[in-house]
Amino acid sequence: MSIELTLNETSLGESAATRWSAVTCLSLLTFLLVGLEFLPVSLLTPIAGDLSVSEGQAGLAITVSGVFAVATSLFGNAILTKIDRRTVVLLYTAVLAASSLAVALAPNFLVFLVGRVLVGVSIGGFWSLSTAILARLASSRRDLPKAIALLQGGTAFALVLAAPLGSFLGGLIGWRGTFLITVPIAIAGLIWQLAVLPSMPATSTVSVARIFGLLRNRRLAIGMAATGLAFIGQNALSIYLRPFLEGVTGLELNVLSMVLLGLGVGGLAGTSIIGFVARRHLLLVLVGLPAALAVLALLLIALGPFAAATASLLVLWGFFSTPIPVAWNTWMAAIVPGELEAAGGLQVALIQLAIAGGALAGGMLFDTAGWWSTFLLAACLLAGSAALAALAGRHS
Repeated sequence: MSIELTLNETSLGESAATRWSAVTCLSLLTFLLVGLEFLPVSLLTPIAGDLSVSEGQAGLAITVSGVFAVATSLFGNAILTKIDRRTVVLLYTAVLAASSLAVALAPNFLVFLVGRVLVGVSIGGFWSLSTAILARLASSRRDLPKAIALLQGGTAFALVLAAPLGSFLGGLIGWRGTFLITVPIAIAGLIWQLAVLPSMPATSTVSVARIFGLLRNRRLAIGMAATGLAFIGQNALSIYLRPFLEGVTGLELNVLSMVLLGLGVGGLAGTSIIGFVARRHLLLVLVGLPAALAVLALLLIALGPFAAATASLLVLWGFFSTPIPVAWNTWMAAIVPGELEAAGGLQVALIQLAIAGGALAGGMLFDTAGWWSTFLLAACLLAGSAALAALAGRHS
């Protein structure tokens, strides 16, 4: 069945054309958000040594940002509910620049963690607003999937570049210099936003009760469950790819880096076309993406020892996994077009918890039953996501 988008056909009443310059500048913001969220992964060892903590403690940099992303997605925009959304985006971008400066100049581990808290605030705050903002920037319902895909393109680039670029720059100018470089980029993004973002007066009141009250909508509840299963399954496998590639496939570090780069390139390719496909075949995309990933997870179990086959499968994994947020954001805009800020907060909190849940469940199985059990769990969860997506589409 088709899913109708019921979005307002005009954008802010100021222009008949979609504001692609504004969408592009927000794509730069998503690149910075995702890149800074995961940048410590490739710099844990020097960070730990410089701040006199263990690598495990340094890993709190990821956990802390995730926790505060959840909190901000649920409570932050409720606090800022009456403020112009342009001002709110500018605020989150300024907080992001401040976070990089705090991390780069941190005299101790506590200040470092405060900087990571600010990253989480920016992540949770902006992502929970992103779909609602894009719906106002798009001139028609047909342009919204393309706008979401363009925004997620920043995410895809960050996933490709964050780890290798962080590692390279860390060796060249140190981990502090690596974070410091992102400060002028964030400031440039802020200036760009000032130039191209239109005024977007607050049009609805968001509260925690309203956010969770959306789950009374059966269609939305099923779709959110499908989204959660997709992200848990996807991350249960993705987070443990490196030990799989080293221990099972037997790849050397340089080859492993190329394989992971191929995965990122596959993600870029998938993101570049998803906006066009989702316009006409949204339900097929919602069901097909997790179903394809479930099959790929099973094939990785069978073909893991074979390097060429594994590398090819991981390119496809990137192609089918990276567009998932685009598909579900487009679907959400169709189901609750008048509640996108509240629904966005709920979705971001769910995704952040799903990432943490996937890491925890996958890690426990990886250590106790073996790598294959983590991949099998991912396949089962992704198949469940596909089934729920079909059910959500039927109810739509």
